[in-house]
Amino acid sequence: MIYRFITIEGNIGAGKTTLAKMLGAHFQARLMLEQFADNPFLPKFYENPRQYAFPLELFFLAERYQQMKAMFSRPDLFTDLLISDYLLIKSLLFARVNLSDDEYHLFHRLFDIIHPQVPQPDLLIFLYAPVARLQQNIRKRNRSYEQRISDEYLFKIQEMYVQFIRQQSLPTLMIDVADADFEHQPEQFQQIVRALEHAYEPGVHYLSL
Repeated sequence: MIYRFITIEGNIGAGKTTLAKMLGAHFQARLMLEQFADNPFLPKFYENPRQYAFPLELFFLAERYQQMKAMFSRPDLFTDLLISDYLLIKSLLFARVNLSDDEYHLFHRLFDIIHPQVPQPDLLIFLYAPVARLQQNIRKRNRSYEQRISDEYLFKIQEMYVQFIRQQSLPTLMIDVADADFEHQPEQFQQIVRALEHAYEPGVHYLSL
């Protein structure tokens, strides 16, 4: 494996954690998975977004930063590869959608203090799926507080991710998962594994399953 730190990103329901776990098992890598269930504001946010957006995003930012700092302070002697199912900057992307302008500017100041302190991945894998497929996946995993997520909200998050992908300079492998089922189709998963044999230059590279 030519990479040491791979991050998987994508919209809600894109399959980030599933792919991270599968790659982690395949490469016997360390995993850094987002602990979203620990956020006490998440169910409340879906009930009342205006009231709970700011504490929700602050909690996520603090938890992600703390988890990253802890993970990178404890190197593993048995594997050099770390796979994560989130990028810290997702905090900023979701904040832009969920917060008022004043709240976002304050959040951005806090983010700018924290962000330089965490390493950036060698490769970003971005899972792209249309909103209809995301909703299908959300229904399938059946988390009660997610069942009322609107198409409009997913479109806004998707737009923020697409803007970020266009502007950033990380080596990025964008995988079209609109019709994919890499969890149950071994050949699709092997396509992804083979794609990771390449040393990608900065910019966006595409893989369709």
